[in-house]
Amino acid sequence: MDTTALLFGAIPGGPEMLIILFVLILLFGANKIPKLARSTGQAMGEFKKGREEIEDELEDMQEETVGDLNDRDETGTAGAGTATDTATETETERN
Repeated sequence: MDTTALLFGAIPGGPEMLIILFVLILLFGANKIPKLARSTGQAMGEFKKGREEIEDELEDMQEETVGDLNDRDETGTAGAGTATDTATETETERN
Protein backbone atom coordinates (compact mmCIF):
# COMPACT_ATOMS: atom_id res chain seq x y z
CA MET A 1 0.00 0.00 0.00
CA ASP A 2 1.23 3.50 -0.85
CA THR A 3 2.27 5.53 2.20
CA THR A 4 1.25 8.79 0.50
CA ALA A 5 -2.33 7.57 0.26
CA LEU A 6 -2.23 6.71 3.96
CA LEU A 7 -0.98 10.17 4.91
CA PHE A 8 -3.16 12.34 2.69
CA GLY A 9 -6.00 10.11 1.55
CA ALA A 10 -7.18 9.81 -2.00
CA ILE A 11 -6.91 12.64 -4.51
CA PRO A 12 -10.24 14.52 -4.57
CA GLY A 13 -12.43 13.81 -7.58
CA GLY A 14 -15.55 15.44 -9.08
CA PRO A 15 -17.91 15.94 -6.10
CA GLU A 16 -15.07 16.73 -3.71
CA MET A 17 -13.66 19.35 -6.07
CA LEU A 18 -17.07 21.03 -6.29
CA ILE A 19 -17.27 21.22 -2.50
CA ILE A 20 -13.73 22.67 -2.33
CA LEU A 21 -14.61 25.25 -5.00
CA PHE A 22 -17.79 26.20 -3.12
CA VAL A 23 -15.84 26.68 0.13
CA LEU A 24 -13.26 28.83 -1.69
CA ILE A 25 -16.02 31.04 -3.08
CA LEU A 26 -17.48 31.43 0.39
CA LEU A 27 -14.13 32.27 1.95
CA PHE A 28 -12.64 34.59 -0.66
CA GLY A 29 -15.62 35.81 -2.66
CA ALA A 30 -16.17 35.28 -6.36
CA ASN A 31 -14.29 38.43 -7.42
CA LYS A 32 -11.05 37.50 -5.59
CA ILE A 33 -10.70 33.97 -6.96
CA PRO A 34 -9.37 35.08 -10.41
CA LYS A 35 -6.78 37.28 -8.67
CA LEU A 36 -5.80 34.39 -6.44
CA ALA A 37 -5.48 32.06 -9.45
CA ARG A 38 -3.43 34.67 -11.35
CA SER A 39 -0.98 35.19 -8.50
CA THR A 40 -0.67 31.42 -8.02
CA GLY A 41 0.10 31.04 -11.73
CA GLN A 42 2.73 33.78 -11.58
CA ALA A 43 4.36 32.15 -8.56
CA MET A 44 4.45 28.80 -10.35
CA GLY A 45 6.03 30.48 -13.39
CA GLU A 46 8.76 32.07 -11.26
CA PHE A 47 9.41 28.74 -9.57
CA LYS A 48 9.71 27.04 -12.96
CA LYS A 49 12.18 29.71 -14.20
CA GLY A 50 14.31 29.31 -11.09
CA ARG A 51 14.31 25.54 -11.42
CA GLU A 52 15.34 25.74 -15.10
CA GLU A 53 18.19 28.14 -14.25
CA ILE A 54 19.50 25.78 -11.59
CA GLU A 55 19.24 22.80 -13.97
CA ASP A 56 21.18 24.76 -16.63
CA GLU A 57 23.91 25.63 -14.13
CA LEU A 58 24.17 22.00 -13.03
CA GLU A 59 24.44 20.85 -16.66
CA ASP A 60 27.17 23.43 -17.31
CA MET A 61 29.09 22.27 -14.24
CA GLN A 62 28.72 18.65 -15.32
CA GLU A 63 29.99 19.47 -18.83
CA GLU A 64 32.99 21.28 -17.34
CA THR A 65 33.76 18.29 -15.12
CA VAL A 66 33.53 15.88 -18.05
CA GLY A 67 35.74 18.22 -20.11
CA ASP A 68 38.34 18.33 -17.33
CA LEU A 69 38.34 14.53 -17.10
CA ASN A 70 38.79 14.27 -20.88
CA ASP A 71 41.82 16.59 -20.67
CA ARG A 72 43.67 14.09 -18.51
CA ASP A 73 45.97 11.72 -20.33
CA GLU A 74 46.07 7.93 -19.99
CA THR A 75 48.56 7.95 -17.10
CA GLY A 76 46.21 9.93 -14.91
CA THR A 77 48.30 13.08 -14.83
CA ALA A 78 46.81 16.43 -15.64
CA GLY A 79 46.94 17.66 -19.23
CA ALA A 80 48.60 20.77 -20.61
CA GLY A 81 47.93 24.06 -18.96
CA THR A 82 47.57 22.87 -15.39
CA ALA A 83 49.38 24.36 -12.42
CA THR A 84 51.55 21.23 -12.03
CA ASP A 85 52.73 21.37 -15.64
CA THR A 86 53.41 25.10 -15.40
CA ALA A 87 55.51 24.66 -12.25
CA THR A 88 57.50 21.83 -13.88
CA GLU A 89 58.11 23.92 -17.01
CA THR A 90 59.30 26.88 -14.91
CA GLU A 91 61.66 24.66 -12.92
CA THR A 92 63.07 23.17 -16.13
CA GLU A 93 63.68 26.63 -17.58
CA ARG A 94 65.70 27.62 -14.50
CA ASN A 95 68.08 24.69 -14.95
